[in-house]
This record gives sequence, structure tokens and C-alpha cells, in this order.
Amino acid sequence: MIWKIKTFDEFTVPELYAILKARIDVFVIEQNCPYPDLDNYDQKGIHIWAEEDGQILAYCRVFDKGIKYEETSFGRVLTTEQARGKNIGRQLIRYAVETIENRFHTSEIKISAQDYLLRFYSEFGFTDTGKKYLEDDIPHTEMIRK
Repeated sequence: MIWKIKTFDEFTVPELYAILKARIDVFVIEQNCPYPDLDNYDQKGIHIWAEEDGQILAYCRVFDKGIKYEETSFGRVLTTEQARGKNIGRQLIRYAVETIENRFHTSEIKISAQDYLLRFYSEFGFTDTGKKYLEDDIPHTEMIRK
């Protein structure tokens, strides 16, 4: 397994294809949620992923302040089916937080978490802001890490 961190312009075509395929497989097919995945934010993010033999195992994208929220943020967090149960998701969140701290020089991060993951994100210092909402018919909660 290898970890990669790249900006949008640094992607190779096969990397971009593999990431988009993983996002569609998890968010659209597995979660049965048709939504516009290509949202014009990929070009503004830093992309972090684990891969093995060209297959994506885990992925997320991180943003500087003022792009998604007033605070830095990360999103599109996923672990593919073959990687689940191996703590790769925990590694991914640690890398996302470290990337934000090192590149954007802050530890204040806001995220939109699917409700079933609230406890998971709390392990990394995120707290529930009380703002709850449906996003693509999936219950979400806004969380912050100070």
C-alpha cells in the first residue's frame, strides 16, 4: 500500500479515473445516492489517498480556509469495500489533519459528517456543533475541531 498527496493539477489521468471510480462506487452505488459528485471543488483541493496495485483503498480531499467553510475542511472521505476493517480510514483522517496543520498552519477544521460516523470523528477531536441536516437524504452533522 502506498499513500499519495497531490493537487488536482498533479493527478495523472489513471489516478483521477481511479479516484472518481472509487467515489462513485462508494457514494453513488453503495449508498444508493445519485448526486453531483463533480462539484468544481476538486480543482481547489489537496487529494489524499491510499492505493494498492492501482486500486483506491481510501480517499479524501482537504481544503484551505474560505473554500468550503470559513475554516479549513476535508470531505469525500471514503474507504473502499476491500479496505474496510483494516484501520486505513483512521490513517486517512490522521493524514488529512496533518496535511491541514502542515500546509495551512491551523488545527481548526470543520467537516460535514454522516451521522453514523460521529463517534469515529470524535476520536480525532471533532465535536458536534448541533447543526444537523439532510444532505442527499443522508443525515449529517456539522463537526468542528479546534
